[in-house]
Amino acid sequence: MPEIEFTCPVPLPAGDRIVLAHGGGGKLTQQLIETVFLPAFSNPALNARHDGAVLRAGNQRLAFTTDAYVVRPVIFPGGDIGDLAVNGTVNDLAMCGARPLWLSAAFILEEGLAMETLTTVVASMRRAAQAAGVELVTGDTKVVDRGAADELFIATAGVGLIEHPGDIGPQAVQPGDAVILSGDLGAHGVAVLSVREGLEFEAPIESDTAPLWAPVEALLKAGIEVHCLRDLTRGGLASALNEIASARGLRITIEEIAIPVREVVKAACELLGLDPLYVANEGRFAAFVPARDAERAVDLLRGLAVSHRAARIGHVVEGRAEVVLESRIGGARVVDMLSGEQLPRIC
Repeated sequence: MPEIEFTCPVPLPAGDRIVLAHGGGGKLTQQLIETVFLPAFSNPALNARHDGAVLRAGNQRLAFTTDAYVVRPVIFPGGDIGDLAVNGTVNDLAMCGARPLWLSAAFILEEGLAMETLTTVVASMRRAAQAAGVELVTGDTKVVDRGAADELFIATAGVGLIEHPGDIGPQAVQPGDAVILSGDLGAHGVAVLSVREGLEFEAPIESDTAPLWAPVEALLKAGIEVHCLRDLTRGGLASALNEIASARGLRITIEEIAIPVREVVKAACELLGLDPLYVANEGRFAAFVPARDAERAVDLLRGLAVSHRAARIGHVVEGRAEVVLESRIGGARVVDMLSGEQLPRIC
């Protein structure tokens, strides 16, 4: 009888080695931050654990963020690693309530990379920067031996200007706040996976990668009292809400029936055994606003192409720090952070 090898999708608790799930945005990512990085670098800006650091320079408040992109494959339906790097950095600044202004980019190139691939990615970055209204003002390039990288990796940093007086972040979330989702979930993760695994679906699924400053600016200019913003990248909606619930010590309740997921994405997730709540997005965010502002905020977001499927999906209440999903059939379950890694190297 042939030997059968069994593997477990949930990793054992990590000890002295890094595993893929450390980069998945779930429990092991948080463990890595809390046991390695925060003790080493603790300071008020870092300890806020926001999408970027809010800093003061003279009379100005700035947001500063950094990120790295290792997505595989580097080109996928609806985008590539280049526009992903620009949009992801721009969006981290937007989640701080900052107008994105300047970016840097460092390229780690593998020996043997096709020059056509590099020029395609760079052209995509240029278009994304122009669309987002930012300039790439400095950078670096390194080349590593064949096999030491997977075609190319990109590391970025960004600076933005905060032009409003409010403090946007997890600590501003209040009981009674409405939770607003800017659009449908799961398209980016499924788009990348479809190419990686050679899958085809009835209807095309493209990444939702897009800059998000325009909808954030619309909320701020309209006088919406925005308490917190979070883009829904690694770990998806579930991880983002858990981070905020944990940081604020409050319960977040969401309604399954209110969460928009395209039917083709839902079908793909069912086929692949994925939960759309955990699948990465690159052009979606959650906003926490007072209940009195929720309807107006949704209407404003629906007036923009990037957020035309915005919906109010839940609310914040006093209670244990957790996320609870009210199901379509009336039940309720706790939505925890992932212990494993659904889709490694998704961004």
